[in-house]
Amino acid sequence: MSRAGFVPPPYPFDRLVELRDVCTHHDGGIVDCSVGTPCDAPVPEVLDAMAASGTERGYPTSAGSEAYRASACGMLARCYGVDVAAGELAACVGTKEFVASLAGYLALRDPGRDTVLYPAIAYPTYAVSAQLAGLRGVAVPVHDGRLCLEQLDDATVRRALVLWVNSPSNPTGLLDDLGRAAEFGRRNGVVVCSDECYADYTWSAPRATVLQHGADGVLAVHSLSKRSNLAGVRAGFYAGDADLVAYLRLVRQHAGHLVAGPVQAGAAVAWGDDEHVAVQRARYEHRLTMLRGALTEAGYDVPAPEGSFYLWASKRDEDDGWQLAASLARAAGLLVSPGEIYGEDARRFIRVAAVQPDERLALACHRLAEAGQLV
Repeated sequence: MSRAGFVPPPYPFDRLVELRDVCTHHDGGIVDCSVGTPCDAPVPEVLDAMAASGTERGYPTSAGSEAYRASACGMLARCYGVDVAAGELAACVGTKEFVASLAGYLALRDPGRDTVLYPAIAYPTYAVSAQLAGLRGVAVPVHDGRLCLEQLDDATVRRALVLWVNSPSNPTGLLDDLGRAAEFGRRNGVVVCSDECYADYTWSAPRATVLQHGADGVLAVHSLSKRSNLAGVRAGFYAGDADLVAYLRLVRQHAGHLVAGPVQAGAAVAWGDDEHVAVQRARYEHRLTMLRGALTEAGYDVPAPEGSFYLWASKRDEDDGWQLAASLARAAGLLVSPGEIYGEDARRFIRVAAVQPDERLALACHRLAEAGQLV
């Protein structure tokens, strides 16, 4: 008897094609706030470093060059007050590939456990990582942005291999208690992996890392995609538990995970500079305020995010985020992400990414106001 093989689920954002077509019919075109793709230019010094690295011909180091790792360690010390040795940090090819591959590598290390825990409302790749590794994925209930770890049954906890936590959250913009997650992991022998790619953009509290609560049994994952508008170059790092980092460095070296040499040179410059991050923070804060005001005026419930550059919106008497997204596409040519992409518990919401230039967001806000006047 033949067995059915793995059938990949549809890629979440490919499902937006029909809404995208609706948006393009507006005079002035689509205002795409569906994906968190930065629109602002990276600092020139980073691009200059990539162009002049002279590293194109040789193979780059898998763990990251000495300069790459030293610069990332310096950023953690300056911005988060944590001292991480270069041997406790290694490069990854952006962080999405790390998220998608981690569970499989951890399962090879600890075959007695088979469960990936992740927030019930979350970035879809956490769940997909379990599928790709042939493991069991369990969504942890979330309340007010915090993982309800106490709701997990003992059998699930005993089987848990890794717990993903994401603060600030994509998509909700809420903050979680990283110390509580780290304590849960140590108490139960579960690796805690903290996805901190939005940590530079916190609005209601200082930026935070799980490493502030100790490195044992935890990994923090950081990326230049959002911090430095470098999503296209694919550069990040993971840091924390020395034994875990050493194991993953070797496994990933065998697997051929290599950040390109020129990218490593540019990343070393980017990790070393905080001024451009402050400039970007101000941009996102302004854009979030602009969009939140327009959506609120149009009748949406739009809490101020605690972090990230996303708005997590809903509307009274509407329980289908796809319908909300369709309404915004028709009224304003504004493309947003329906909440169902991020889990069944998020069906009544939409996520709005403040990632378009000010003038494009202003156009969408103007269209939304005009549509309200016509009702």
